[in-house]
Amino acid sequence: MPAVQAILLAIIQGITELFPVSSLGHAVVIPDLFNWQIPPEDKWLPFLVIMHLGTAVALLLYFWRDWWDFARAVLLNQGPRPAEERRLFWRVVVATIPAVIVGFVFEKLLRHIFAASEIAAGFLIVNGIMLFVAERLKRPAERPIDDLSWLDAVKIGLWQCLALIPGLSRSGATMVGGYRAGLNHKDAARFSFLTGTPIILAATVHQAPKLLHADKGVFNLAVVSGVVAGVTAFIAIWALMRWFKTHDFKAFDPFAYYCMAAGALSLGYLVFLT
Repeated sequence: MPAVQAILLAIIQGITELFPVSSLGHAVVIPDLFNWQIPPEDKWLPFLVIMHLGTAVALLLYFWRDWWDFARAVLLNQGPRPAEERRLFWRVVVATIPAVIVGFVFEKLLRHIFAASEIAAGFLIVNGIMLFVAERLKRPAERPIDDLSWLDAVKIGLWQCLALIPGLSRSGATMVGGYRAGLNHKDAARFSFLTGTPIILAATVHQAPKLLHADKGVFNLAVVSGVVAGVTAFIAIWALMRWFKTHDFKAFDPFAYYCMAAGALSLGYLVFLT
């Protein structure tokens, strides 16, 4: 793969992994739209693994204080609010379990069934509709993130499972789940990113042994791509959290419109012009 394409994919990965617009959907659709040749699996996987690692590092750096407070509260019963931090930590753990189970059992089947670029483009439209409808079904009363129940955590975890289908966003689905549980946009995004960090790290660790088979040139380009993805992801987190902090009313709408438009245009092109 040319270095320019690898860097562009890293930038796209860093943005779309955290914006509620589906990184997997973009990874499936964009190569077909621009006629990019994806390399064989043994050369392609290093890019995916290290780009995801870069994204996970960006999440850890941005939310380092949350994880530091979790560690102090769980291990030492220390911190500004140890009881509340322990409660939130275990809600995060519970919310990751459904995606781990479903991903382990059904990931290959779901990716095989829905991997066609036309289907991914169609699900981008569905993702946009999901975000748009969620805004119109907002619960009248907001609740603090510390008040999430065990059942709320399980429901958000089930929403996260939708991301196994290319075109449906992991961050978008979990944000919608948090939003439907009564959180505001900012807290829904925070909980989404906290639950996403172990999921992304687990996927990285699962695929990491395959890096041993990559040649030096591919590995070096993958590292550069991972750094680019990480920097881009950090900027994306900052921008998204700032957006949700200042635009709680219909904050999903720009992403909804983008997904519906991008999905419709991509589907039309792939079906009728290729």
